[in-house]
Amino acid sequence: MRRLPVVLGLVIVFLASLAVAQGRKDQRRSGYQDMSPALQRMQDDDAANPAMPRVRAGEALWKGKAGRADKACADCHNADSMKGVAARYPAIPPGADRPVDLEGRIDLCRTEHQKAEPFGPESEPLLDLAAYVAFQSRGMPIAPPDDPRLASFRAHGGELFKERQGQLNLSCANCHDDNAGKKLGGATIPQGHPTGYPVYRLEWQALGSLKRRLRNCLIGMRAEPFDYDSPEYLDLELYLMDRAKGMAIDAPAVRP
Repeated sequence: MRRLPVVLGLVIVFLASLAVAQGRKDQRRSGYQDMSPALQRMQDDDAANPAMPRVRAGEALWKGKAGRADKACADCHNADSMKGVAARYPAIPPGADRPVDLEGRIDLCRTEHQKAEPFGPESEPLLDLAAYVAFQSRGMPIAPPDDPRLASFRAHGGELFKERQGQLNLSCANCHDDNAGKKLGGATIPQGHPTGYPVYRLEWQALGSLKRRLRNCLIGMRAEPFDYDSPEYLDLELYLMDRAKGMAIDAPAVRP
């Protein structure tokens, strides 16, 4: 009987810790929530969202035949089958031992099934197709695959996120964990959750991938950016998607 208060005390501590952890989860914010009402309206209105013409261009590519196989994406997949796909990448494709992101998976399908040349990183048609596929997952929760092979890549991404780099001796975590919500040059520092990619950034006046955004951050820290095909970007993407698990996809998003 004398052990009962101890047990109850441990249960109370556990429940309190669980509540704190849940409260922290609830405090996650997407970049959309940190935007002005005017920019939120721009994203919400498909007639005003500057990324939507690229989605329509992606739909045309989806239906168009290409390569020596003379096949279209639509010959193998219908659009409904793409629901949730963007929420699950990066992932390891069949027969591979390393993860690819959504753009990488599109290029794999292009080379393996259409027998066509890959589009290549940040190319307009690749981003158009990625935007069309990601659009099918709008509103769905980010759901990284439960694949134990991804653990080491994800862990490396977490290390990169916290590693200080460049002449400014900063890490991603210094901004997006330690100072999120504060102002930098008049703009709100976001928490850095990748809910809207490919994203139309007003700064770019163009659509861009998460790799491009990560590259911009490295340049901003005055660090040497990785090449677009470097595995470091994929490891970072894996970590960031896991960090944003359960948050809703809002691609193709608008950001300042």
